[in-house]
Amino acid sequence: MTVVVREGAYQFARSSSAWTLTEASYAPVQYIPRGDVDMSLLERSQHTTYCPYKGDANYYSIPALGASGINSVWTYEKPFEAVGEIAGCLAFYPDRVSIELAD
Repeated sequence: MTVVVREGAYQFARSSSAWTLTEASYAPVQYIPRGDVDMSLLERSQHTTYCPYKGDANYYSIPALGASGINSVWTYEKPFEAVGEIAGCLAFYPDRVSIELAD
């Protein structure tokens, strides 16, 4: 499966190595390796959150999307061991960008 993240004329990521993480009643989330993300389109923000299942999350904004791009990408740089495979991967909010899954 290939995951493509885009919005308008921008393609932010394309990966065949993404991890799909499903927790509780939430929709599955695609965690994309940093090497498959166009990091030049992202800007690190100071925003952080804590998840009791995954640990501390750091955020990136997508300046090209304006207000909707603020803190629209998150990453767990040092997640808990149980979800260690998502370390350094990035996830995008699906209500701010288009996330397409293709075979």
